[in-house]
Amino acid sequence: MLTAFTNYKNKLKYREKMKFNHIGIPTKDKFEGEIDLPHLKMTVSDHENNPYGIQWQRYWSDAPYPDLVKTVPHIAFVVEDILREIKGKKVIIQPNSPSEGLVVAFIEVNGAPVELMEYKNKRI
Repeated sequence: MLTAFTNYKNKLKYREKMKFNHIGIPTKDKFEGEIDLPHLKMTVSDHENNPYGIQWQRYWSDAPYPDLVKTVPHIAFVVEDILREIKGKKVIIQPNSPSEGLVVAFIEVNGAPVELMEYKNKRI
């Protein structure tokens, strides 16, 4: 019983090091407030314009991402050390920098995509 409690406590401590950022929902339809990101070959909505972090995403036909990312909603977390977070995980998009000061990577967890984000000049 003590082992189960210790494992649970460790999981909670681990989760404290991650902060929810947004949920990305792929769509093929147009949506309000579209923001084209030509360098990423996708169109998004502003996830900060609502209190729940909902971000619509439409991937362009030549977007170089795995089908899992382009078709299944993902949840995104800000982490302190992205390289530590992806160690031993199934990485489906390697760490990259879509904008200055931000590094992102995608992992697959239980068949779902999860985005990890590290801001270079911010603490969680």
